Amino acid sequence: MAAPWPEDPSLERHFKGHRDAVTCVDFSLNTKQLASGSMDSCLMVWHMKPQSRAYRFAGHKDAVTCVNFSPSGHLLASGSRDKTVRIWIPNVKGESTVFRAHTATVRSVHFCSDGQSFVTASDDKTVKVWSTHRQKFLFSLSQHINWVRCARFSPDGRLIVSASDDKTVKLWDKTSRECVHSYCEHGGFVTFVDFHPSGTCIAAASMDNTVKVWDVRTHRLLQHYQLHSAAVNALSFHPSGNYLLTASSDSTLKILDLMEGRLLYTLHGHQGPATTVAFSRTGEYFASGGSDEQVMVWKSNFDVVDYGEVLKVHRPPALLATSSGNLSDVDFPIPPGRGRSQESVQSQPQEPISMPQTLTSTLEHIVGQLDVLTQTVSILEQRLTLTEDKLKQCLENQQLIMQRTTS
Repeated sequence: MAAPWPEDPSLERHFKGHRDAVTCVDFSLNTKQLASGSMDSCLMVWHMKPQSRAYRFAGHKDAVTCVNFSPSGHLLASGSRDKTVRIWIPNVKGESTVFRAHTATVRSVHFCSDGQSFVTASDDKTVKVWSTHRQKFLFSLSQHINWVRCARFSPDGRLIVSASDDKTVKLWDKTSRECVHSYCEHGGFVTFVDFHPSGTCIAAASMDNTVKVWDVRTHRLLQHYQLHSAAVNALSFHPSGNYLLTASSDSTLKILDLMEGRLLYTLHGHQGPATTVAFSRTGEYFASGGSDEQVMVWKSNFDVVDYGEVLKVHRPPALLATSSGNLSDVDFPIPPGRGRSQESVQSQPQEPISMPQTLTSTLEHIVGQLDVLTQTVSILEQRLTLTEDKLKQCLENQQLIMQRTTS
């Protein structure tokens, strides 16, 4: 095995609480919370702070297939096989609004970077865009001819990319609502797709065991990885744009160096298919979920030098040929009888606070509180509607009784 540089990824802790396969994971903005969805119909919100109790949100009537925190971290969206989307306030009360988003399973939900809208994808072959406020339907994108498994906004919110069982990846212009390009090179169902942090390229995972990276400007295939021995179920870009994390049914996670077009690490932790992965917003941690009902949190370690560079200009991957090389293969068996491999989670390096940074934080907090307020109003509106419906029903019943007594 090659000498690790600067240090191998390490299993920080793992969470047990789901009663069926884990389908999705996502970190909040400040990395204090990690949300996961499962085939057990529940949503769990785990706290990265040790010894903190997790929240279990029950509301969906069937498997939870997708989860995504709003950019502010104050709202949490989930989609389900019950055809609905729920918007939660991720606190101990776990209040949510619910609406029927599609006519079939909702496979994907993703907030736009401005937090004002979100996109959903479904087995009904459509991609839909909604306003976050009151979950108003905005428009639908419907050129796929099979289930749509994933849809994502570009970092600037101008484009949408979708992946489907019709073996295509489609790029859409949000303003014109037209399909800009279809990428048809996959030999199997496309399970997952996402934008590079620079917004200049996309990566797609497929049932044909491959990962492909395309330039969204020239539509050229930049990189093609054939590293897994089974379907690739999910992927996640490191915020620096230098690395790509993949999860596969071969039970492994792989970390790819996009700058050099090679495999850096293969991680063995899950017993059975690894179904989902996500980097934290800083890239210091990443989470994975599997059909073994486990949610694992890993410390990246391999990109320590880049933590301070995350907000700088992103470099897109270089144009490279296919890759099947292996730099290092790291095994991480789950420690028997332990809830986590280390007792505490190290905090990320703090940047010196300047006046503009303080102002930005304050504004972000205000925006977050407005999100919560909007969501609370939506919940109250929903309850009021239910009360009105019940009152109407009572009055109708009363009228029927009166009619019967007079006749």
